[in-house]
Amino acid sequence: MSAETPAKKELTAVKGTHDILPGEVEVWQKVETVAARLFESYGYRELRAPVIEHTELFEKGTGETTDIVTKEMYTFVDKGGRSITLRPEYTPSVARAIVEHRLDLLGLPMRYYYIGPMFRYDKPQKGRYRQFHQMDVEVFNEKDPAVDAEIIEMADALLRTLGVTQTETLINSVGCRACRPAYSQALREAAGLVRDRLCPDCRRKIETNPLRIFDCKVEGCREAARSFPKISEFLCPECRDHFAGVRAALDLYGLRYKVDPNMVRGLDYYTKTTFEVIALGGGQQNAVLGGGRYDDMMKDFGGPDICGIGFALGVERLVAMLALAPEPRKSLYVVHMGDKARAEAIRLARMFRRAGVETLIEYAGRGFKAQFSRANKLGAAWVLIIGDDELAKGFFKLKDMAAGTQIEGAPDALLAVIKEKQ
Repeated sequence: MSAETPAKKELTAVKGTHDILPGEVEVWQKVETVAARLFESYGYRELRAPVIEHTELFEKGTGETTDIVTKEMYTFVDKGGRSITLRPEYTPSVARAIVEHRLDLLGLPMRYYYIGPMFRYDKPQKGRYRQFHQMDVEVFNEKDPAVDAEIIEMADALLRTLGVTQTETLINSVGCRACRPAYSQALREAAGLVRDRLCPDCRRKIETNPLRIFDCKVEGCREAARSFPKISEFLCPECRDHFAGVRAALDLYGLRYKVDPNMVRGLDYYTKTTFEVIALGGGQQNAVLGGGRYDDMMKDFGGPDICGIGFALGVERLVAMLALAPEPRKSLYVVHMGDKARAEAIRLARMFRRAGVETLIEYAGRGFKAQFSRANKLGAAWVLIIGDDELAKGFFKLKDMAAGTQIEGAPDALLAVIKEKQ
């Protein structure tokens, strides 16, 4: 290479992103299908919101003091001079959609689920990416504590349906705007006494939002936080009764759970119930899913005064926990030779595809033997053979690759054989 020739830059995915390739994507599809069916069995409907939103939506909805807003958002100014952010979470977008389209006036249950990519500038690590995928479930305008319990039970049902059983469910109440200010003040005073033991970020949080200290992963901060006052000592009667109702409903389900007074979640908008499902033995990055109630968000957006509750689940982390393999594909490979056979192969391939059979026809001009070798390499379940003899008779040969048997018949008859074995 001469001194004048620049080195060729290798093309790779952006750091913190990843490709989901054939062989992997089938597992994702199965997880998404199972989740969608289960959510819909509880009366939820899918909603799809844009990937980009005005930045102020997340500053207002997610919370200006959260790590997401202060450290992790992908924000840019578009050509119109507007500040735009790639969504770091789904809930503010859905709250915006409800207000914008007045979904609260339709008279339908406001139960929604969403599956899609999110974006956060975070330190990439195993199972954690800067573009990641979430399943979100949310209920609006239902304030009974039994709803909180039902959504926690639904999360548990999803994990068990997928074979994830080594988990623990943690619940807590973070109070409301009536009782949390007193608790926040008590936390500021307690944190101030151990200020020297806290990391620089948690020292900042003492004034901005002391509840966020509980989110810190630094062991010294976590140890210091264990001595802080408990939220249960500050709950108002309404919050106390609501939390008791959640626990009573969970007991009706027979769902085992643990009350964790330090579990506050990482978002400012939560009120009353918060919850997480963690993987046992998963280390610090052990959260499988988490969520909580947010009774003030819609009102804060200038919309109707309706409450909400939901949870989010990271698909990458879930897929990594599953012992799922792609189901073998039962495909038909069409072997043909000559121009007339090629034309008939194209016609029959269309017929089989319309009937729901995965059908592959290739146009590389290979011989019969090479095409059979290709079908075997691709793992085709059947091979349809079209040659001069078959064209003359109007009967075609179908080979079952696994059994090694071969039959002859009209296209409709061969299709019936395949459909019976699909």
